[in-house]
Amino acid sequence: MKNYLAPHASKPVTFELLEFSHPLYIMFSSGTIGVPKCIVHSHGGSLMTLVKEHQLHVGMKEGDRVFYFTTCGWMMWNWLVTALASGVTLMLYDGSPFAPDEKAMFDYAEAEKFTLLDTSAKFIDAVRNTGFRPIDTHDLSSIRMISSTGSPLAPENFEFVYSGIKEDVHLASMSGGTDIMGCFVIGVPWKPVYKGEIQGPALAMDVQVWDDDQKPVTGDKGELVCAHAFPSMPVGFWEDENGERYHNAYFAQFENIWCHGDFAEWTETGGMIIHGRSDATLNPGGVRIGTAEIYNQVEQIDAVEEGLCIGQDWESNARVVLFVRLREGLKLDANLEAEIRKRIRTGASPRHVPAKIIQVTDIPRTKSGKITELAVRDVVHGRQVKNREALANPEALDLFSDLEALKS
Repeated sequence: MKNYLAPHASKPVTFELLEFSHPLYIMFSSGTIGVPKCIVHSHGGSLMTLVKEHQLHVGMKEGDRVFYFTTCGWMMWNWLVTALASGVTLMLYDGSPFAPDEKAMFDYAEAEKFTLLDTSAKFIDAVRNTGFRPIDTHDLSSIRMISSTGSPLAPENFEFVYSGIKEDVHLASMSGGTDIMGCFVIGVPWKPVYKGEIQGPALAMDVQVWDDDQKPVTGDKGELVCAHAFPSMPVGFWEDENGERYHNAYFAQFENIWCHGDFAEWTETGGMIIHGRSDATLNPGGVRIGTAEIYNQVEQIDAVEEGLCIGQDWESNARVVLFVRLREGLKLDANLEAEIRKRIRTGASPRHVPAKIIQVTDIPRTKSGKITELAVRDVVHGRQVKNREALANPEALDLFSDLEALKS
């Protein structure tokens, strides 16, 4: 070990005084909505935003032991590393979170006494689907907070965290992303947690939901916007000299207003529900439906591992198509299809019920684990997919090409 470390001996740390807006790093978006963007973030904006989130929203303090299950390619890695500014110890992990089994992350949490356990919504859902209940097998008394991001956390997974992982914990779903190096909506330590809701807006973020008339709404769905500038707005995009791509990405829909591309809703409790990407919103009969509204119902069915919804152009309108990946060895038969339709109809509405339900063996996702609705929609409509290199399993797209079931 001594010989291994010899070339890396400690050296004096040098500091250089830079402007607040000096570029810190380039973040590449995940590719769920097209070719990845090359987003340039600043030193000052990134640090100010993340320290705000860590200390005021998460409650990090010196001596905490903080874990976030993330790859180095996801912005949550940058979120995690910046926690060093709050004097915490970072807990790192390399490999599958289910190796050798579903207990791996919780073995680690118990042994190292995590104070914050942070992960993706998909991980929580995957643990629940195994039937494993860490609350029965592990001492997680050191954990004060569990946070989740990457996709909307389904209501049943809120219930699972409190019934199956830890009763006395602050569960914080949050949403924002690579584009802003932080969160628009996040956990709020002094507010109650409501099932299926993100607690509230991040401090210093003027987050609103706008309808088609560009008016703020509560209790109705619309576009998530930020009505005023905020510290972690990107410096710009790499090699976008006149700022055209940067403007088109966020400011083309509403003049001088950041439009994030999420289909969202403020609730009566002051929380937010993210219904999915607005560019992946379904529009059967002219009524906008968020894909997450369907996933929340479908993925409560034991036979279904996960689903993916798109809108298919059909007879001068659009129809909802649901693809499902089932548990190993199961087949989509008439009984299961009827169960899925009934669940969606009663849990959401008759308008949410898909016109077609099709079984697939795999669902394409980005390298950060997000399903790619737009890429599947392009394949179904015979259009070229421009961001195949951003996918972890691009071969899965072939499963959606030229399907006989979608020709009638």
